[in-house]
Amino acid sequence: MHPGTTSHPPVVRAAEVHQPIPLTPAAPYAAPLVPVQPAAVPAVASVILPDGRVVTGYAVEHTQPAPLAAKPAVSSAAVNVALGGVGFLAVCGGLLMLTTFITALTALIAQLITLAAVLFGGWIAVQVFSARNGASGGNTFHIRKATFKRNRFNG
Repeated sequence: MHPGTTSHPPVVRAAEVHQPIPLTPAAPYAAPLVPVQPAAVPAVASVILPDGRVVTGYAVEHTQPAPLAAKPAVSSAAVNVALGGVGFLAVCGGLLMLTTFITALTALIAQLITLAAVLFGGWIAVQVFSARNGASGGNTFHIRKATFKRNRFNG
């Protein structure tokens, strides 16, 4: 409280009820209104608060909550499991294709290694056998049939 003021007990008054007055169109050239009669005009109530303020308004009826929706025939968990199965099948198809590709790639690499070994072995064989014709400048040895008689060599 402020200094120099006295405190008074709050004044409590009875609630006053007012009926709303409908408005009439202001101009004659306004669009024609279609008269609609409300089923019931709500009452206007004024309430005086303990601190002296007056609150005026319409009484509002509480709305009823919507009825609970019926449970679906299929549970959401079953739908999730089914969708997971479809996704798993799609992934398995992709993995099958991936493993088939890896197997084919491995077979191709094995065939290339075998081809390289055959070609390299053939090249080595040509090098070895071409050295025997004497054109390479090497020594040629003729081996005769030798016999051993009584621990003596007859050559």
